[in-house]
This record gives sequence, structure tokens and C-alpha cells, in this order.
Amino acid sequence: VECSSAAEALAAAGAGADIVLLDNLAPQELHAVAAKVKAAHPGVTVEASGGIVLGTLAQFLGPHIDVVSMGCLTHSAPALDFALRV
Repeated sequence: VECSSAAEALAAAGAGADIVLLDNLAPQELHAVAAKVKAAHPGVTVEASGGIVLGTLAQFLGPHIDVVSMGCLTHSAPALDFALRV
């Protein structure tokens, strides 16, 4: 579930979400929210996303972050048009 606040993330985890994606949070806020989610729901996977690039990646890594998504890896990838006939 994509969340942009601690309240949303805790509600999603409490409702049974397997993965909580924390989107577009500053690193300090991200780590605080992730710690709250993990404290209340240790089995939930916490994903960081939004505005993360290779130069800032280290700021988003931490003990309560399980997964990091980086759209910058695919933003300039060329498209490939293909088909599969069976």
C-alpha cells in the first residue's frame, strides 16, 4: 500500500498490508515512520520510494527499510516493441 504519512502507513499495516511503501518522504521522516511501522508491525515489509537517485541512495538506507525503489533506473530506458506468438 502506498502511503505518504505515518498515520496512513500504520493504518495500512494494521489493516493487513504485507508491504507499506513510504512515498516521497524526506530521509529523516522516512526513517522515523519506518521505525514506527516496524515497532507496531514487525512482519510488514517497508519500502522507500520517491525521488531517490543514486547520489542520495545512502540517505534512504536504514535498519527499518527493507526495500528501496528507484524509478530513475528506468526513466530513460528505451522502449522495446515485441510480440510473442504461441
